[in-house]
Amino acid sequence: MTTAEWIISNAWVIWLALFLLLAIIEMLSLDLYFIMLGVGALGGVAVALLSGPIWLQVLVFCVISLLMIFLVRPIAVKHLRKSPEGFRTNIERLIGADALILEPTSRMSGSAKIHGEIWTARADSSVPTMNPGTYAVVSRIDGATAYLTAKSPVPANG
Repeated sequence: MTTAEWIISNAWVIWLALFLLLAIIEMLSLDLYFIMLGVGALGGVAVALLSGPIWLQVLVFCVISLLMIFLVRPIAVKHLRKSPEGFRTNIERLIGADALILEPTSRMSGSAKIHGEIWTARADSSVPTMNPGTYAVVSRIDGATAYLTAKSPVPANG
């Protein structure tokens, strides 16, 4: 048996290997194109196991892949990217949170504890140096740095 005869008689192995390769690439890219091609490769596996000719295997792969990309992928992407109304990411949740100043914090240096985590902190440009033990409010996050404004004092009820 020659190599070409072996490939033709065991084409399902090639299609299955292609599916696994595409699934691995999809895990790295996460854009839902390669898994759609992988489903097409599974169609090729099915035709190969039913002893279909190579041209039919390739045709089934192409048709299923195109249908998956143009019909299924847009729906899947829509559902994956849909978030509940008012949903905020972890970083967005920090804005407006209280921050305990841990070391003198100015526009150049500082650190603060926010929600139990220690963050590199900077005072906003209009805020003077903040002293350790005082509280501030997170005004924005830039990378791994929290920018803080002075917390307004709570009026005493009396």
